[in-house]
Amino acid sequence: MLRTIIPAVLMATAVCGFALFAAPTNPVIVLTTSKGDITIELDQAKAPISAKNFLAYVDAQFYDETIFHRVIPGFMIQGGGLTADFKEKIAKAPIKNEAANGLKNLRGTIAMARGGAFDSATCQFYINHADNPRLDTQYAVFGKVLRGMEVVDAIAAAPTGTIKGYENAPRQTITIVSVRRADNK
Repeated sequence: MLRTIIPAVLMATAVCGFALFAAPTNPVIVLTTSKGDITIELDQAKAPISAKNFLAYVDAQFYDETIFHRVIPGFMIQGGGLTADFKEKIAKAPIKNEAANGLKNLRGTIAMARGGAFDSATCQFYINHADNPRLDTQYAVFGKVLRGMEVVDAIAAAPTGTIKGYENAPRQTITIVSVRRADNK
């Protein structure tokens, strides 16, 4: 009897357009670059401060026309705080570092970049090009790439040099054209 009731209930919920057990959804953003799109899912449960901070910059369209200014193949690609002429954008106040959230700096994860002080992350972020376990207790991972690792690979492969005092800067500008929530694109 129970075997026939459960499928009937599940079928009724599907027909009515609602689910009994709706899984919470994380925000998904699309980072459009001059090399292609990278789709990223943010982890609000494990990195609520970092995810909220990042989304505030996304919603303000802060990242539009910024660049990837630090690219190290086999390590990471970093951007989100400089314009194409290497001028630093004015960021909001630093946030608390959530490096102890259990998320690891694995290939394809996104994390907050920071300065020398532990709680100094503002707007800059990086995407891990490889597993970087030595960063796990220092830098807060707050999401992962869902699609577009080939774009990350292409950015990481860009020839680099020192430009306006920034080491490992791509010799040809790699622009972050826009960053939007996936449902707003």
